[in-house]
Amino acid sequence: MIRYRLYTNVGGREVNEDSVGELDNGASYCFALADGLGGHGKGEVASAIAVETALTIFNEDMSNPEYLGTAFTKVQERILTEQRTRDELADMKTTLVLLKLSAGIAQWGHIGDSRLYLFHSGKLRGHTLDHSVPQMLVNSGEIKEKDIRFHEDRNRLLRVIGAEWGTRSFELSQGIEIKPGQQFLLCSDGFWELIDEKQMMKTLKKSGSVEEWMDQMVAIVNETGQGRDMDNNSAIAVWVTKD
Repeated sequence: MIRYRLYTNVGGREVNEDSVGELDNGASYCFALADGLGGHGKGEVASAIAVETALTIFNEDMSNPEYLGTAFTKVQERILTEQRTRDELADMKTTLVLLKLSAGIAQWGHIGDSRLYLFHSGKLRGHTLDHSVPQMLVNSGEIKEKDIRFHEDRNRLLRVIGAEWGTRSFELSQGIEIKPGQQFLLCSDGFWELIDEKQMMKTLKKSGSVEEWMDQMVAIVNETGQGRDMDNNSAIAVWVTKD
């Protein structure tokens, strides 16, 4: 049984440039989250296009094993087309993270600094790595992973949808078997920067439902964000349960 909750909030900004969405037929599920880039113009349009396009493609063939690669490619093509044909959208860009659950297999992909976390029985098993300058510094050993949050260059992204790709810029995971006790969290940087992984696990272990988990995390995000210029913050929580 797949249980989930979607959340998005404008934070302290005038416009919510995050978009979230979900589509399923009771057997196959797709979850999509995108964060339009502020300062590039029409970020809210870019993120909405990304989520809508990704879910439309999923709806056309939910069992397609090549769905994720196709979705990222088609979203990029559509964003670039809109940039060329509409001057006011020429600079729009967005991150994108997708999770597909189908035929007993979970697989995900991402580009930018919107993340997917995987937990099992309340313990963190891993998360996607940002396409950002601070993540590059972590990879080279210059800073620690915990230093990504609030790093002065954290908003400098190296890969996004809407920028020309020399090679394939998105990353796809290997498929893993779907098992009861797994939990997934898709979230924008405005969400994960205000709640660390220990807090994610602590609230997860205390929660009796996916809704309760999300509510507890949102409370921490809002508390941590008090007095800050809070970014848009969005998340999708997904639980795999026995019934």
